Amino acid sequence: MGRSFYENFSEARALFEQANALLGFSLSDLCFEGPEEVLKSTENAQPALYVTSYVAYRCLQSLRPRRPDAVAGHSVGEYAALAVAEVFSFEEGLRLVRRRGELMRDASQKRPGTMAALLGATLEMAREVCLAARDAGIVSVANVNGAGQIVISGEPAAVEKASQLAKEQGVKRVVPLAVSGGFHSPLMVEAGDALYKDLAAVPLRKPTVPVIANINARYVEQPIDIISGLTMQVSGSVLWEPSMQRLVQDGFRVFIELGSGEVLTGLMKRIAPDVIALSAYDAESLSKVAEQLDHLAELGVK
Repeated sequence: MGRSFYENFSEARALFEQANALLGFSLSDLCFEGPEEVLKSTENAQPALYVTSYVAYRCLQSLRPRRPDAVAGHSVGEYAALAVAEVFSFEEGLRLVRRRGELMRDASQKRPGTMAALLGATLEMAREVCLAARDAGIVSVANVNGAGQIVISGEPAAVEKASQLAKEQGVKRVVPLAVSGGFHSPLMVEAGDALYKDLAAVPLRKPTVPVIANINARYVEQPIDIISGLTMQVSGSVLWEPSMQRLVQDGFRVFIELGSGEVLTGLMKRIAPDVIALSAYDAESLSKVAEQLDHLAELGVK
C-alpha cells in the first residue's frame, strides 16, 4: 500500500515520514510490509487509507498541478477529500482519522458486529430484509455502493438472518465481509458521539472546492454541517451511488480514484457507463492518468 508512490515521488516520502512522526510508529513500514492482519485492524487501516489517498493526490498534483472541480470520499475516504478541499490540514485529518479508528475499534469490542454485501440487491430489498431481521438484533444498510451492491451491517445474528432473507428474495449473492465490527450501523453511535468532541476541537474551514457528503449525498459547505455529517457518518449509511449520481447530474464527466485500489472505479463504470473513470493506485497508473488528462484537455473534456 503506497510503496510505489513512496519510491517514486519525494512528496510521498515526505508525507509518509510526516505521518510516521505524528502517529509515533512507522505507518509506512506497516503499509509496505505488514503484517497484513495488523494493517487491517481498523485503527491502522483508516490512517493507511487516508494517507495513501492523500499521497496519491499530491503525487498527481506534482505531475499535473490542477485543482479538482469537486471531491468525494467513501467512508474514511471522505477525510482525504476534505483535506484536499483544505477543510483541515493533512496533519489534522490524520489525527482525526486515527482517533476515529480507535473509537470504532473500541465500539466493536464492546458491541461486536459484522457486515455483508448483498450483490444484485435493490435498496428497497435491503431495507426490507434488515427490518424483517431485527427480531434477531441490530442490522441496517451501511453502504449504498451502486451497481446492485448494498452492504448491511450490525450484530452477527441479525446480519446472518437478513442475509438469508435476501437469498430467499432472490439476491444474486451474499458476501460476508472480513471486518472487525459492524461499521456504519447503530452499533457505532457511541463512537460517533465521542468523535464529535474531536471534530469540534479542530478549526475547520469552508471547502475550497465542492465536497459531497456521504451521509446525504449533498454538497457540504459550512464547518458545522461538516462536523455533523462526519459524526453521523460513523453510524449512518454511506450513500455512494447517490453521491456519484449527483455529480453526474451536475455535469461532471471525468472521475479519478486516488488511493490503493480500483474498487470505486469499477463501481463508477457501472453507475454511469458514459463517464470517464480513471484510477491512480501506484506510480505507473498515476503517470497514465496524468497522460490521459493531457489528452482529454486537448479534446476539451473537463
